[in-house]
This record gives sequence, structure tokens and C-alpha cells, in this order.
Amino acid sequence: MQENEYGVIVIGGGHAGIEASLAAARLGVPTLLLTLNMDAIGLMPCNPAIGGPAKGLVVREIDALGGQMALAADATQIQIRMLNVGKGPAVQALRAQIDKRHYQRTMMSVVQNEPYLDVKQGEACSLLIENGQIKGVYNQIDTLYRAQAVVITTGTYLNGRIIIGDHIFSSGPSGLPNSVPLGHYLREIGLPMARFKTGTPARVDKRSLDFSKMQEQPGDIGELAFSFLTTEYKRPKISCYLTYTNEKTHQLIRDNIHLAPMYSGIIEGVGARYCPSIEDKVMRFRDRDKHQIFIEPEGLGTTEYYVQGLSTGFPEELQMQILKTVPGLEQVKMMRPAYAIEYDCLDPTQLQLSLQHKEIKGLFAAGQINGTSGYEEAAGQGLLAGINAALLVLNKEPFTMTRSESYIGVMIDDLVTKGVSEPYRLFTSLSEYRLLLRQDNADLRLTEKGYALGLVKEDRYAAYLAKKEAIEKELARLKEYRVSPHMEKVSSLLQERGSNPLQKGINAQELLLRPQISYADIKTLFGDQHLPLSVEQQVEIQIKYAGYIKKQLAEIERFDKKEKKKLPADLDYLAIKGLSVEARQKLQKQKPANIGQASRITGVSPADISVLLIYLEQKRRIGLEEEKKSE
Repeated sequence: MQENEYGVIVIGGGHAGIEASLAAARLGVPTLLLTLNMDAIGLMPCNPAIGGPAKGLVVREIDALGGQMALAADATQIQIRMLNVGKGPAVQALRAQIDKRHYQRTMMSVVQNEPYLDVKQGEACSLLIENGQIKGVYNQIDTLYRAQAVVITTGTYLNGRIIIGDHIFSSGPSGLPNSVPLGHYLREIGLPMARFKTGTPARVDKRSLDFSKMQEQPGDIGELAFSFLTTEYKRPKISCYLTYTNEKTHQLIRDNIHLAPMYSGIIEGVGARYCPSIEDKVMRFRDRDKHQIFIEPEGLGTTEYYVQGLSTGFPEELQMQILKTVPGLEQVKMMRPAYAIEYDCLDPTQLQLSLQHKEIKGLFAAGQINGTSGYEEAAGQGLLAGINAALLVLNKEPFTMTRSESYIGVMIDDLVTKGVSEPYRLFTSLSEYRLLLRQDNADLRLTEKGYALGLVKEDRYAAYLAKKEAIEKELARLKEYRVSPHMEKVSSLLQERGSNPLQKGINAQELLLRPQISYADIKTLFGDQHLPLSVEQQVEIQIKYAGYIKKQLAEIERFDKKEKKKLPADLDYLAIKGLSVEARQKLQKQKPANIGQASRITGVSPADISVLLIYLEQKRRIGLEEEKKSE
């Protein structure tokens, strides 16, 4: 291609933009990553961490599909923990503290050294659209970069403004420049937009903290990593710390609530329900006498610590007073004040499941511009948008994932089907099939898809096949191994574990089904096969949850029937008699891809779906009759 001519252009170098640009380039499409500030690629403007409930699962899915976030997190983590270890595997999740500067440098190196990917610093100000199709992007000095597809991943930069007390100034996160012209342009061309708000707490100086008054939160040891390719588990032993607010904190907030921008009316945007400011928590949960505050390191080469749980938009002087009421922070020195940030975002219901705009061919959007919150949610969307932008350029069918296949599929379906009235956060409870969509089996669920796309390379695919084969062999071995009631070592173990004695012969799989028996016991009884820990975990989970998994697979089969019943893109829902008025309006606006998606649109009832199915069947029969007549 000629200079300034690309297949795909990605606007924004955050977590969505990184995954989008790498995916498009790795599929062989010349790609441009156009970002306001190259030094901010991979920036973590909020907490210096990756993972957590649902979020950690998304990172594993990104990795299984051939994305970059998991590898970068493993290379730059300074602490890692497995959350919810006392619960089942469906809700367990990794969370890692990240050296945020190291993460930025790592991602910068990756994108700058990726073949087929150019990185340029500049501001995207408008788009070139001809006959409803993307043709390129204009920057701030009217340079035109031509492309067949554009992915907008502007995060919280679009018309961003920072709010601290009654001080308001135009800015992106962390004092970086925002993007004003592009936000105005998107409104001018008629795209439905919303205004959301998020925030970040103060950063404080480690040297001013008294950790003896806090509870230490060390990381876990062992073979813990996000990427299925990671085999090196050395990491610094850096701790986080837990402390709490108290009545003095809460009273100070209540006495000064009129100074909070959320309560004074200064803030116009809608905030995140599940990541509220400290003033919001105190006012909403008046029965709580304390709230958790986590003190987290920002990296190895800095004394900055992140005060998780004390996000606020209060004036700076009041922020200091609030901080000093918290045990361990009595002598605190604040390095950066907390702030609230407002920004523009798109109504995601105008997007298809591929994250391409329904009316503008070649225009994709991913990340916080779609109304989500979190680095992980952004990266997952970016990966899918980048894949589909490249597939469009290559004249191939779009790649989508259903709710039964991945948490990324759940998130995207929620966004484009239901829309958002506040910043969206992904939870495991939002999935109907969370027993199947676990972090431990993300590679088994998605590596084949990544390989078929061309993002998963031969070495990763070979490792996946070897793991899959090892699991299958061990499952077969345990099924064939017979256990008799007369085997003394088995009887002794059952008695020791408080499990009922055997009444008849069973196989080793059936023995492992007992809740008191673990795979470690099986190794003791029948010999250690010296399998990787990940294989052992899969064997145990697949056996112990076999009954539940079978039920969910049956549910998915019924679910897939609805998903496979496609709806014509040009279907006129306003003309279908029998549909409720609300259903006609919602369906006409959102143009669902299939019956399953239509059934999840708010305002579309089961009765409406029945009418729609009858209408489609009538159309099918009429079509068959016309074919017969033409013959």
C-alpha cells in the first residue's frame, strides 16, 4: 500500500486499541495505530492491577485467542493472587498487581515491533465516509490516512473533563490531553451519544504510610499466571495492605457533602454503580460503620501507592483531611489528588455483534467508548473489533462469540442488545453458563477458534493439543482403573476422609466423584503420572462437575437453536402484525441478528418472540411455494 494508506486504522492506544491493532496486523492487514500520545500507550490511569472476578476470565480468553494482555501482565506483575479460593472453580479468578510503567514499556515495545503495524502520534479529528462506508481518518493538521476499516478506542478521552471540587478543566485522564474535535464530529454525523463519569483515588507517598496499622496482603506462591504460555513463575514478593474508613471519616464526608461534585450538580455524567466514590458509599450505605481501603503499590521504581476504595471528587484540601482519618495514613503525603472524569461514549446498541456500526460499513468501536469500565473489558472488545475489522478488509465473514462460548461473548451481547444506562461492569453472575465458562478452561474453549483465525501460532497450538491429549489420556486411565471394596489402602483412605466405605467395585473416576476425595488422593492411591498442574486441575474439575456440566451443555443446545435462527437484516418489524408496539420499535431500532438476541432485548416479551417465529415460518413457506411455481 502507498504511504498513509492502510487496511485498518485504530484510534487510541489504550487497552482496547492495543489489542485491536495487534489483532488486525497479525491477520496480515496493514494497520495504523493513531494515538494522542505514544508515551501513554498501555497507560493504567486507574488501579495498577489486572484481573479479578470475571475480569481475570476475560484476560484468559484474550490469551487463548492469541491476544497480548495476559503475556504483558505476566511479564510485569509484582504480585498475584487467586481470589475466591474457598469457592468453586466457576468464580475463582486471578488478580495481579502490575508495575504500571513496566507494563507501558512492554506494550510499547510489542506494538512498535509488530510487522504490518505502524504507530503514529496524532489526533484523529474526523472520518472520511462516502456512501455510508469508511474511507479514512483526518488528523489535526488535515492529513488523510485512508483505510477500509476504522476502530475507535478512545477510552475516557472523548470530550473528557477533570473535576476536583468546583475546579473543572478540559483534560484526559492523568492530566493527558483529551480529544475534543472527534467527539463533536461523532455527534454532528448523528451518532447517539451518552455522557458517563468515572474517577480515580489519590496516589500517596509510601514513605508517609504506617503499614504497622494495616493488615498485610501478601501474594500467592506457586504456578499462577494469566497466559497459558507462561512457564516462568518468579516474581517480586510485594505486598498490598488493607485498612478501613471509620466514623470520623464518614462524619467528615457527611459534613462536607455539599462540596462533592456528584451532589452539588457539577457532574453531569452517570457514574459506575459498582465502583462508587467514597462519598457515594457513605451516603448510600449509612448502616456501614467502615469501608475497606486497599493500599497498592504502583510499581517497583516508585514510592507511589494507590488508595483503592477512596475514589472522590472532593476538593484537594478536603481529600487530605479524609485520608488522614484512615489508620496508617495519619501522616500521609499526597502525590496526586483524586479526581472525577466525565467523557462521551456511544450508545452500543447501534453496533452489531461484530462491533461494526449497523449503518456505517467499516466503522467499529471498542472499550470505554461503548460504555464499559475496566481495562480487561476494553481489551476483550478491542480484540474482537480488531479481528472483525481485518476480516472485513479481507472480505471474510465476521467472527462473533455467543453467550455460551465466552465471557467476551456475554459482554458484547449485553452491550449491543441491552445497551447501557451507566458504565458497564462484567460479573460472573451475568453469564447463564458460568460453570462452563471458567478461567481454567479458556484455552480448551477458545484456542481452536484463535488457531482457525490465524492469531494462535503453531507453538501455542501444539502446546494446547498436548494438554488436551494429556487430559483425555488421564480421564481414560481413571475410568479403566478398577477399585475394589477389599483394597486396604482405599478403605483406609475413605475412613480417614470420613467417606462411606465401598459396597461394590467402582472405577477411579467414580471414586474421585466423592467430595471428600481429591486428585492428590488419587495420585497417592494409583501412582503419580507426573502431569502438569493445569492437567491435574482439569481432570479433577471435569470429573467432579460432570453432572452439572452435562446439564449446562443440554441448556446450551437449546440456546444455540435460537441463536442459529437468523433474522434478515432488512426485516421490517413495524409491518409485523401481532407484535406489541414497544417490541416493534425496539426490534426496528436494534435489528437483532437472530431470535436469541431478539429475545434478550428489553421490552420484547416471549409472546412477541412467538409472533416473530410464526411470521418467519409463514415467510419460509411462502418462499417454498414460490420456488415450486417458478419450477
